Amino acid sequence: MTHPQPSPYRAAAILALLAQTLFCYRLTIPSKLMFDEVHYVPAARKLIGLVGPSNIEHPLLAKEIIAGGILLFGDNALGWRFFSTLAGTATVLGVFAVLWLMLGRVRPAVFGALFALFNFTLFVQARIAMLDGFMAAFTLLGIASLLWAMRADATRTAWSRWLLGSILLGLAVAAKWSAAPFVAYAGIAFVAVRLNDARARDRSVYAALNAGGHRHWPGMAAVPAILTLGAVSVTAYFLTFAPAFFYHLDPMTLGKLLPFQARMYAQQTQVLPSHPYQSPWWSWPFMVRPIWYLYEPADGAQRGVLLIGNLAILYGGLTAVAACLFGWWRDRSAVLLASAGLWIGSYAVWAVIPKSIGFFYYYYLPSIFLCIALAVALDHFKRGKRWDEAVLIVVLGLFVLFYPVLSAAPLSGPNAFHFWTWFPSWV
Repeated sequence: MTHPQPSPYRAAAILALLAQTLFCYRLTIPSKLMFDEVHYVPAARKLIGLVGPSNIEHPLLAKEIIAGGILLFGDNALGWRFFSTLAGTATVLGVFAVLWLMLGRVRPAVFGALFALFNFTLFVQARIAMLDGFMAAFTLLGIASLLWAMRADATRTAWSRWLLGSILLGLAVAAKWSAAPFVAYAGIAFVAVRLNDARARDRSVYAALNAGGHRHWPGMAAVPAILTLGAVSVTAYFLTFAPAFFYHLDPMTLGKLLPFQARMYAQQTQVLPSHPYQSPWWSWPFMVRPIWYLYEPADGAQRGVLLIGNLAILYGGLTAVAACLFGWWRDRSAVLLASAGLWIGSYAVWAVIPKSIGFFYYYYLPSIFLCIALAVALDHFKRGKRWDEAVLIVVLGLFVLFYPVLSAAPLSGPNAFHFWTWFPSWV
């Protein structure tokens, strides 16, 4: 006897409520700026006043959203961080949607979303006014929209969803440039899926790239789809610069818009002095050097916020990526390849990005994709067994253990950090 599938919409609503509640609880502590908020909140304040260019190494969108929070709730901790909580919730739902669209089942989608929710990186980034949380939210939702277009049953529906995904990926890049590769990955994935479908049905490459007779992205030809993806995402990106045209000092003009991108690139790639929390890209999967976003007396108590990964997700996720690659080699499962590919694509690009120094928080997006790989691997290799529940218990246990230094809870004193710094490089 088969049991009916639970409603994905009900599951998504429960996940959203859980995530938003968790992210908002004691959000205003610390009540002062911490870590890179000292860059982005002042930039948001200048945007509100249209003062002039500020923090020009990054595009405007994430700072515009932070500015919106300040306008809505005031220039305080709630205003700085509230929209980051929404971005965190959207990221959890994005993981759920991607898994549901990939697998067609609610259970692994729920487990993947819970892995993301209790992965320390997402929790911490959802409670701080930084750019990465917005970038990740738009990226996950953009990927989900393109997968949704892939599952469409009519041409018009496929195109509308493809346009939505293109806009969202453009907005991801407008939050932070590290999302830019996903626009290219989307075009590559479109062609790869079409060629794979054609090979399975013994159709020609010409037929694969044309519009007719396809079950994935019906009615969409490859060249118009890819051109639309590029044009729409680029347009969405540049539209977010609109406030800069109204600056009181050095306003943007159409003639300056492209040269300004070169200035941003120069700022991004300049040689920076060493930083106590810097770490090379190859070390991030092993969490050699996490980052203390806060460790000092604040709001009447010793408090800390440690950006660190959940060990069960980081190491379990790496195992899952390897398992997905093995499963793809053995079974030629496109889902397994895609699950591993999301992590590989988001992480490997850091080997070639010309940054003079790196930080563990650059691993934020790859750490989310580990949750997808873990959920897919558990579903594929252990179906019928409850290994997913066992893994979630470990993930949740570690979250509870580290919660005091993820949430800026009161600590026993200045030396309390020793309980959570298990290795010398974690101090």
